[in-house]
Amino acid sequence: MKISIVGAGAVGASCAEYIALKNFASEVVLLDIKEGFAEGKAMDLMQTASLNGFDTRIVGTTNDYSRTAGSSVCVITSGIPRKPGMTREELIGINAGIVKDVATNLLKHSPETIIVVVSNPMDTMTYLVHKTTGLPSNRVIGMGGALDSARFKYRLAEALGAPISDVDGMVIGGHSDTGMVPLVDHATRNSIKVSEFLSQERLGQVKEDTKVGGATLTALLGTSAWYAPGAAVSSLVQAIVCDQKKMMPCSSLLNGEYGLTDLCIGVPVILGKNGIESIVEIELSEAEQAHMKLSAEGVRKTNDLLSVS
Repeated sequence: MKISIVGAGAVGASCAEYIALKNFASEVVLLDIKEGFAEGKAMDLMQTASLNGFDTRIVGTTNDYSRTAGSSVCVITSGIPRKPGMTREELIGINAGIVKDVATNLLKHSPETIIVVVSNPMDTMTYLVHKTTGLPSNRVIGMGGALDSARFKYRLAEALGAPISDVDGMVIGGHSDTGMVPLVDHATRNSIKVSEFLSQERLGQVKEDTKVGGATLTALLGTSAWYAPGAAVSSLVQAIVCDQKKMMPCSSLLNGEYGLTDLCIGVPVILGKNGIESIVEIELSEAEQAHMKLSAEGVRKTNDLLSVS
């Protein structure tokens, strides 16, 4: 079982490490445009194999997509962060060009692969891959909801003073500070609603802390996070490769679900060997429905900055 990751930066390398540690893939290919960078990351990771007890082979390559041939799943982390003075349109234009090129090259060598999109703005880049490749909707998946939900559960456990294994919760909607829809009404501690333990005021704070989770880390680190994003991608990939039928929130192309069409946004899905095996529609409160609608409008505005012809 072969997994390819395009972009050997912090997120891509962390994803490769977590996949290797879980030992469910025979090979992970790291690809980057920077000469020798992916090869160096792969070598460094392979030198931990005897220490960490994994048999997965990690290899690196500089822009040679033929090395990715036959991949079951391909992960796209490529793109640039927004820089001072750069407009949103410029960022989207640059990253759109990168993501389109990467997806096209991956499909040349792995025409049956499932593509997982991590590049930002993630919902829009997932939509772009759908529109430019023509792949069926089950084979293009945006990662964001899995990461946002992990951050939600972290904040819930923190507020409850509980072990995180006690806590369950989900975030749907767009992968952005304003677009996330943490489903507080559905969150539980050992099957008991968290509202039994926490005040509405405290739950409101959990919700807001979740929504700015990425921005909080960027302010602390001076750069984007990588451990949790890498772990989120690896969990998503494992669910597909091992046909786990796991329910996870992912950015998916909707065709009427949740009252939305022609849009990629985070919703609960069942993940298995075919990628998105089904979309799960859950009952939302009026407030959650309203928030989801606003989130979708925000994603559409970003999509409007794309040229997908």
